[in-house]
Amino acid sequence: MRILIAAVAVAMLAGCVSPGDLESKDPSIAASSAKDPKKYALCVFPKWQDARSDVTMSETEYGYRLVAASNNMTDELLSIRKVSSGSSVKLFQRLAWGPGWGRSDMEKAVRNCL
Repeated sequence: MRILIAAVAVAMLAGCVSPGDLESKDPSIAASSAKDPKKYALCVFPKWQDARSDVTMSETEYGYRLVAASNNMTDELLSIRKVSSGSSVKLFQRLAWGPGWGRSDMEKAVRNCL
């Protein structure tokens, strides 16, 4: 019985995707903006919230991070980092090839706020 419970727990954890997991892959969108990270994040964040209600924004050591997650899986991650010319923007997606709830609106927001 213990082995069965352990196997189920491992299987459930295998389905989890953390922001770090996404950042270890190539970004779907990599761009730069003349806007500083805060201004860019404040442009994108409300648009992402309109597309999905489960979006969070947090300040990091180098800029800002927007995350859309559901069921213990990070679906979209936008990393906004301060660079000398403004911001470096990288969008990471769990399933970049697949249709997702609000995905096209979120990608459009990333590009429109540049």
